[in-house]
Amino acid sequence: MKISIGSDHAGYEYKEAIKEMLTNLSHEVVDFGTGSAESVDYPRFIRPAAEAVADGRCERGIVLGGSGNGEAICANRLRGIRCALCWSVESAKLARLHNDANMISLGQRMMDRETALAIVRMWLDTAFEGGRHIGRIAQLDED
Repeated sequence: MKISIGSDHAGYEYKEAIKEMLTNLSHEVVDFGTGSAESVDYPRFIRPAAEAVADGRCERGIVLGGSGNGEAICANRLRGIRCALCWSVESAKLARLHNDANMISLGQRMMDRETALAIVRMWLDTAFEGGRHIGRIAQLDED
């Protein structure tokens, strides 16, 4: 799977760990930055990562920050993006299962590294179950 990834300075450390894990799992990773823990303005890195998913260059995307809130908001401004803020393995499972989330947002300051990696694995391994609500989401995307 081709996966976009982007973070601000507060999510940089976990971005690098997730990138390594994804590569080891044979996924293709497109890194939109940032390239260090030096302070940056997150939309410069989050929006391009989300655009890659929205326009089909990548199948899914992961964005990271300190809390993950701003990153999820930024990504969700784009038509076709369903970015879920995940804080647990169960939230990641439900984001895929019920919401068909094509992106997730993680807060590095909100969890330990092992939890972040487990969240990503669950999100990758969970299929969308289908359902009545996704049609309404698609309709809203077209409006």
